[in-house]
Amino acid sequence: MTSRRSFLKNAAIATGAVGASTLGSAHIYAQERKKITWRLQTYAGPALAEHVIKPSIDAFNKAANGEMEIELYYADQLVPTGELFRAMQRGTIDAVQSDDDSIAAPVDVSVFGGYFPFASRYSLDVPTLFERYGLNEIWEEAYSEVKGVTWLGAGAWDPCNFSTVKPINSLEDLKGKRIFTFPTAGKFLTRFGVVPVTLPWEDVEVALQTGELDGIAWSGITEAYTVGWADVTNYFLTNNISGAWCGSYFANEEKWNEVPEHLKTLFKLCMDSSNYYRQHWYWGGEAQLRVEGSKLQLTTIPDAEWATVEAEAMKFWDEIAKTSPRCAKVVNIFKEYNALMAKAGTPYRC
Repeated sequence: MTSRRSFLKNAAIATGAVGASTLGSAHIYAQERKKITWRLQTYAGPALAEHVIKPSIDAFNKAANGEMEIELYYADQLVPTGELFRAMQRGTIDAVQSDDDSIAAPVDVSVFGGYFPFASRYSLDVPTLFERYGLNEIWEEAYSEVKGVTWLGAGAWDPCNFSTVKPINSLEDLKGKRIFTFPTAGKFLTRFGVVPVTLPWEDVEVALQTGELDGIAWSGITEAYTVGWADVTNYFLTNNISGAWCGSYFANEEKWNEVPEHLKTLFKLCMDSSNYYRQHWYWGGEAQLRVEGSKLQLTTIPDAEWATVEAEAMKFWDEIAKTSPRCAKVVNIFKEYNALMAKAGTPYRC
């Protein structure tokens, strides 16, 4: 016979069990929400990616706490670099880290990605131009006209110097040299007799060894040592045609829109983290390896002769400005910015 007290006790226990079961089910349901998984391909090979992106992606995956995971792929691993934009539009891959120029982004401003000659003298010029001089808004406008891809932001990398098998001591020495470089940089360098060569990133080292390439104009000295190119070239030209590579992050538009706001914020914070790391990694590496590096002998084209390259770059700017009103706007910003920096003097311009 069940007493009233034991009935109430058993009822309380049952109610508690049902409540716990209900709460447990809700908890399980929340946990079972599908994890977002992205495939992101970078322009960089494995050794370089260890510095330019992998730490930030590892940090994102850790901080996302199981809600999202980004699988990182290296240069040409899933898709050839020149096809990355279209692949991202189709959803073959979800995100990209590269410059607009190399991935053939179908926007007029893509010409300014990578190494646009003499647009920057130092790595801090790039974020300053985007954050304080309106390039963010211009890039957002340009990519809003392209369906399927969201431009997420730009950052600075290293300068564009020549690493070569034979020494470069004058402009004459550049003539006929087969150089691995970026599309727009290559177009500009043809004015000095350079023969631009396009290859898969992973084939560059072998091409230098076999003589298919005479050198690269793809990086500063930090990357030359990091990825092994300093092992198969002999000379490093201290003159550069750009103080910093301008690269960006992109995502498939539909996939980006599916990401919750807190994870979008986390991803952009990780982009900022990568941008910051590269500032000091390259800045310190460029100086240290020029002084302490033992693999590459430094050469320099005299300032008076190199000034003709800078003058030719201004003609190149004016030609690009004629291609569209938006390109003209960007070129005018470059001119305004560089004029201000020149007036500011040291340390902004020496």
